[in-house]
Amino acid sequence: MNIGVFDSGFGGLTVLRALLEKLPGQDYVYLGDTARLPYGAKSQATVARYAVSSAGFLVDQGAEYLVIACNTASALALDEIRAAVPVPVLGVIETGANAAQASTKSGDVLVIATAATVESHAYAAACKQRGMRAYEKACPLLVPLVEEGWIEHPVTEEVLRIYLDELLAESARAGLRPDTLVLGCTHYPLLRAQIERKLPAGIRVIDSADATATQVAGALGVPAPTDDPQSERSFYATDSVEKFRKLGTRFLGQPIEYVQLIDLGG
Repeated sequence: MNIGVFDSGFGGLTVLRALLEKLPGQDYVYLGDTARLPYGAKSQATVARYAVSSAGFLVDQGAEYLVIACNTASALALDEIRAAVPVPVLGVIETGANAAQASTKSGDVLVIATAATVESHAYAAACKQRGMRAYEKACPLLVPLVEEGWIEHPVTEEVLRIYLDELLAESARAGLRPDTLVLGCTHYPLLRAQIERKLPAGIRVIDSADATATQVAGALGVPAPTDDPQSERSFYATDSVEKFRKLGTRFLGQPIEYVQLIDLGG
């Protein structure tokens, strides 16, 4: 199976990292649309156009199953992507909501994400469809801190403390009794340990990257790999391949030796 993974940048590599752990014997092709990020500042029509062109490129490279590892594209363009390509498509918002549904007992869920994802209310809508209430909070400082490599930095620790304290207070005032928190940005899995340390013991953290990989494995019904699975991995970016290689190595948790530059237009 050739699995295509798409994001506007580097964060989707945390999804690929989880896929490699759960489905190590498959082939993967990853595209980071770095020339056109951030998607969150674009209109829905523009995001859909970018996402459809990126999805089409992955299918042209042989992808038989697509994972949209971009929260903004999953929120704003999933229907357009599914209509445009002849292969199954899975988005990270639906997988995060599914995992939250399996986790929660109170039916109340917290979501931290980028401002664009929160403004779309895609997680709230997905949770409502599944009978849950969701309180979403934008945490815009976390992405640049992660990309700077400040994972264990005191500044990051303090920013997380402020965001999470505000989130818990705001959700309590809204009458929620949350027992689950969804990491609604693919950068955030790198901060999972720090987030878990700052939450009350009764709140479980859902890593949307891990949840996505689990659901892909279930959907494909792929048998357990051999002792030494062989797979091919191809990486593409639309800009700044050297930056992609260096930052991507941090997100993937292993070296990225080669990234091919492509042009998908404006």
